[in-house]
Amino acid sequence: MSMSMDLEDHDEFNQLSDDFMLWLQQSSPHFKVHPNIRIADLRSTGAGRGVCAVQDIAEDEELFVIPEDLILSVQNSKAREVLGLNDKELGPWLSLIIAMIYEYYQGRQSRWAPYFLILPTSFDTLMFWTDEQLHELQGSAVVNKIGKAAADETILQKVVPLILANPHHFPPRSDMPPFDSPDSKHALLCLAHRMGSLIMAYAFDIEKTEDADEGSAEDGYMTDDEDEPAKGMVPLADIFNADAQRNNARLFQEEGSFVMKAIKNIHAGEEIFNDYGELPRADLLRRYGYVTDNYAQYDVVEFSLDGICKVVGLPDSRPSASNPRLEFLDNLDMLEDGYSIPRISDGEPLKDAIPEDFLILLRTLSLPAEDLDQLKTKNKAPKPVFSGSEASLLRTLVTHRQTEYPTTIQEDEQILRYLEEQGGHFNDANLCRKKMAVQVRKGEKEILAQVLSLLDTYLMQQGQQGSTKRGTTNVENSSKRQRQF
Repeated sequence: MSMSMDLEDHDEFNQLSDDFMLWLQQSSPHFKVHPNIRIADLRSTGAGRGVCAVQDIAEDEELFVIPEDLILSVQNSKAREVLGLNDKELGPWLSLIIAMIYEYYQGRQSRWAPYFLILPTSFDTLMFWTDEQLHELQGSAVVNKIGKAAADETILQKVVPLILANPHHFPPRSDMPPFDSPDSKHALLCLAHRMGSLIMAYAFDIEKTEDADEGSAEDGYMTDDEDEPAKGMVPLADIFNADAQRNNARLFQEEGSFVMKAIKNIHAGEEIFNDYGELPRADLLRRYGYVTDNYAQYDVVEFSLDGICKVVGLPDSRPSASNPRLEFLDNLDMLEDGYSIPRISDGEPLKDAIPEDFLILLRTLSLPAEDLDQLKTKNKAPKPVFSGSEASLLRTLVTHRQTEYPTTIQEDEQILRYLEEQGGHFNDANLCRKKMAVQVRKGEKEILAQVLSLLDTYLMQQGQQGSTKRGTTNVENSSKRQRQF
């Protein structure tokens, strides 16, 4: 690409940013923006648009104020009235997807037209990865959270028919086939995924309680939580990039508006970062389509209940009379579909690092039958005790979990070195996705290795190391065989 074309693209990129800011300023007298912030072109670092300080900004200063009527939401869109959207029936995600498709079809007539022009049209989130690319994440529990098939089915059942039944509310677009075209359903499905991905990456909860979780969506774009708050796209808030370590701004919902405030002093030239919270890199990749080492501290390794039951020899993971231990926990509302272990800080006791619900499961699966019967009589869960029996069971689960990854940590390190030598990751989607997948799976295996080392030390102190190793030799040998590729 010539330098003149680069400059032309840069000028167009910045013009769209300027038009967007002008739209905000003209759309409401209640919109406010700090004079010392600017939208910056950060594509050279793979960050797209971002917000930077052009002069010093003091802690607690308001960076912008967006009135609620500028939020792209079901409540503010005409789609709610003209399409008769039923929020309770469709849920917050599907309702907003439909409203955004409606506004997108309005083109320049949409109130949010300048906003759509700066939103991304392609994504690196896992929903858009090929099967071959997803294979690089083999072993990671995040693959089972993508939910593309379920999302496809729901969109084709609830979103596409509603749109096709109201063609007079969706003006023709040059980039979309006519509704009577055989390609229309597929095109609408792709557009719905695009809008769903924008919501997953950028939407905020509207009128949420103080302790509500912004990251409540799990598989695909759907959730079973009937009490999940409405969602909305907050213009300008989504242009701020996020960083767990350099976070210097935070979005607050106040009466009638959203306000972004500086949470520390920001110096001229610095980028201004929001924060996603304590997200593991696997979920960062699933929801936002990128990975950064700054979130490595929040990595976890997950153990599915199905996988645990297979290892311990239970017939399945259903709580029933044939699975009395699982039935016992389920009756106490203490049985989960999966359990996780986070990275363990230096010097932190292993017992303190294992979540309490996981300890209770390990304890329940390890208890002698007579002790379990006593607890059943009292209708009381076992205490989250960590002793030799729980440690031995956890070691078996960890060593088996390691076999589910096709590569070792050392092999991942070699792959990452090779990919770094190739360079140009921002321009090669396949290489970039491979690198992110290796970073995610390597992080999870590091936790398993860390836990295994601490377990071995603990069991050695308990005088049980020899018998434990003899009981897991076949698993470990199997692991070594599977890692050959």
